[in-house]
Amino acid sequence: MTGKLLAIILLVSAVLAGVGMYYLQVYGFYYNVEARPGQDVALLAKGAAEPQPIPYSAFQAIDADSSPIRYRACFETNLTSEELETFQSVENPEPLTAPGWFDCYDALAIAEALKSGRAQAFMGTKNIHYGVDRIVTVTTDGKGFVWHALNNCGEKAYDGTVVGEECPPRPES
Repeated sequence: MTGKLLAIILLVSAVLAGVGMYYLQVYGFYYNVEARPGQDVALLAKGAAEPQPIPYSAFQAIDADSSPIRYRACFETNLTSEELETFQSVENPEPLTAPGWFDCYDALAIAEALKSGRAQAFMGTKNIHYGVDRIVTVTTDGKGFVWHALNNCGEKAYDGTVVGEECPPRPES
């Protein structure tokens, strides 16, 4: 009897731990980002040091304090391809996935649009967090997507290799 009771307690504990971990990964740490008109979507012009806001509507975003690369956003813009040419493009962008419940953002569809040329990726803000850049993608039909990606300094800092002199000093936490 004691063995069966112990096995049931272990099984129930394992199931509860698994459900808890799943919830925390998919839902628990995320929160909706309040829209700040004129500040949420900005692109870095070629040769500029600071990004400039672009016109947008239908803004939705999520973020989490547990990681600097959990930010995802969707928006719409009326900028044309010619107007977007003045901004700094990003080579080989890799959209990061979002939780399934954030249904305006589909990383696979964004990646396919980038690969086929139906979308362009631009630098939004460099070092929005230490070692993390904000990437903004705009499709030919005016849909836009935003995510954070590690830059070279971030990749070095987070994998434990020596950062080097080309990277800014890491802020004290």
